Amino acid sequence: MNRLRDLLDPFLLLLICTVALASVLPARGEGARIAGAAADAGIVLLFFLHGAKLSREAIWNGARAWKLHLAALTTTFAIFPLIGLATQQVTAISPAMRAGLLFLTLLPSTVQSSIAFTAIARGNVAAAVVSASFSNLLGIVLTPLLVALLMERSGTASLISLSSIENIVLQLLLPFIVGHMARPLIGGFVARHRTLVGRVDRGSILLVVYTAFSAAVVEGLWHKVSRGELLLLALLCIAMLGAVLLFTLILGRLMGLAREDAIVLQFCGSKKSLASGVPIAGVLFPASAVGPILLPVMLFHQIQLMACAVLARHYGAAAETGPRLAAG
Repeated sequence: MNRLRDLLDPFLLLLICTVALASVLPARGEGARIAGAAADAGIVLLFFLHGAKLSREAIWNGARAWKLHLAALTTTFAIFPLIGLATQQVTAISPAMRAGLLFLTLLPSTVQSSIAFTAIARGNVAAAVVSASFSNLLGIVLTPLLVALLMERSGTASLISLSSIENIVLQLLLPFIVGHMARPLIGGFVARHRTLVGRVDRGSILLVVYTAFSAAVVEGLWHKVSRGELLLLALLCIAMLGAVLLFTLILGRLMGLAREDAIVLQFCGSKKSLASGVPIAGVLFPASAVGPILLPVMLFHQIQLMACAVLARHYGAAAETGPRLAAG
């Protein structure tokens, strides 16, 4: 039962309930406008708090292990997108789902779970903090740029509105900068109330998911997606995660990384952030397109948690018997 509880992410259950609520009682008319405005406010608050949480010490310390961080960032923002482009050849799923798969591969790494799994695996936790933080910081700029570049080439650029750049600056980048500048004033409060900040994070994401899927349901989402398509989508997510885990394992060995740093490369390089993906999608894409685009992100989120939980425990157990990083 404990292992089952470890594998099941409570937040994913809330996400499923939110999608179910949007499917049964989608926001319409004035309710949809109010929910959309609340979701926008939640996104602003979310990135403000992210900026306040990131210390300048973490930024400066990132330069010390630059080879490790460069390898993780290359995996996140180069290798993953190449895999995403390859998925665009799978014509058995709809163009909207293919767009979602590509968008998934353009997202930054996670923060909390990357650090947690690194700790369980007895890796370099300090390096994981820096690597994941850098990934999310760069993702505010790199993800929208990659979306504009790669989704245009894949034929999905029509989903992106012309005001996307303005929205990114006003709803993501500016709040992040303001939050970081305000860190001397509110950094202590944010550190003391991590539980409250975490609830704001999750609440904002749930609100964006509800508005996104409400718009998609009104547009007939569940009449357009078959069970076979969802199954194929899940299989593609599993294949992508497996390919990147194998790539980071081999890359860590070729680079001669210490066991602790090789673990950081695997967990930070193979993750994709739902927390960043939901608000970025809400800013970049029209409301009716966000729901289908987020489906692959939500599927990949749970798959990566389950797979990496098992892998982290395996590495943690292997650390007791020898210094070498055990394979798969």
